[in-house]
Amino acid sequence: MRVVLDTNTVVSALLFSGISSKLVSLWQKGLITPLLSREILDEYLRVLSYPKFDLSEGEIKELIQEEILPYAEVVKPKRRLRVVQRDPSDNKFVECAVAGKARVIISGDKELLSLGRYRQIRIQSPAQFLADNPELPDS
Repeated sequence: MRVVLDTNTVVSALLFSGISSKLVSLWQKGLITPLLSREILDEYLRVLSYPKFDLSEGEIKELIQEEILPYAEVVKPKRRLRVVQRDPSDNKFVECAVAGKARVIISGDKELLSLGRYRQIRIQSPAQFLADNPELPDS
């Protein structure tokens, strides 16, 4: 299943042991395929470098190169969308999902979640996604 993971979901999945962390084993087992654009990857890198996470440059590089990139597919969105009005920077996730033919955007962002869906793409929290896909193993 092709999915787009917003930044807060990826950070939570990689650094914390909550519900989002269950997504890591799903992408590592090939049960979901995270889709990335260059713009999304740049945001992952920027956010992971925030002082509050206390990660070295090497640790960030390792997380990206070993925990995400081997399992992800990079797509190049062909057009800009204006779907998220209150936070236009979130449009990159919708653009990536459209370009990569994702079924779901997994997000903890209120602005994205308030859309519910865009075309045939569902926008769900990690908990909603896991609850709606019981065929996916829980770990």
